Amino acid sequence: MIIVDQREKNSFIVAELIHRQAPLMFKHIEVGDYIIGDTAIERKTLNDFISSMLSKRLMMQLQNLKQCPKQLLLIEGEEKRINVHPNAIRGMLLSVILDFEIPVIFSKSSEESAEFLILLDKRQTKEKKEASLIAKRIGHTLQEKQQILLESLPGIGPATAQALLKEFKTIKKIINAKKKDLEKCLDSNKIDEMKKILEFPYPY
Repeated sequence: MIIVDQREKNSFIVAELIHRQAPLMFKHIEVGDYIIGDTAIERKTLNDFISSMLSKRLMMQLQNLKQCPKQLLLIEGEEKRINVHPNAIRGMLLSVILDFEIPVIFSKSSEESAEFLILLDKRQTKEKKEASLIAKRIGHTLQEKQQILLESLPGIGPATAQALLKEFKTIKKIINAKKKDLEKCLDSNKIDEMKKILEFPYPY
């Protein structure tokens, strides 16, 4: 099922999706233009991408998009007359891919964009099992697994995770440590957020 934001209802992509009899549902979407499974897709024409880049609106949209388990930025169309230095566009694209870690798909037309969405929907339909929010690979050492577990908590990167493990030695001791002891490695706000996640009861 392809969930379409109501504001996209009259777009050429939607017309193409309807023509191809793709399964659609129209809803008001807070983040992105399309949702397929656990993936939110922000669709922009090249001109819109440049405009939102210059107005700084793109940064906020990307931050909102990161709230979803998976994200895609779909940039559609070609424009030969651009009043922006190409390196500025390349730099923004690198930021999207490297800093925000959001994949970018380039499409030449609404027909090609619709094809991408249909293929993604078919791919999601085949994946019956629940998707994990954390990517895994085979062959992690025990130390790597400990570090990965800590890095899954907000505000904890590789350096902080290593510092915590060196200070407290085990995950259990980190979890049970008092706030004043954790402050050797973490600031107060990060400690509060970590404790909230570790101690808040699951509602279901």
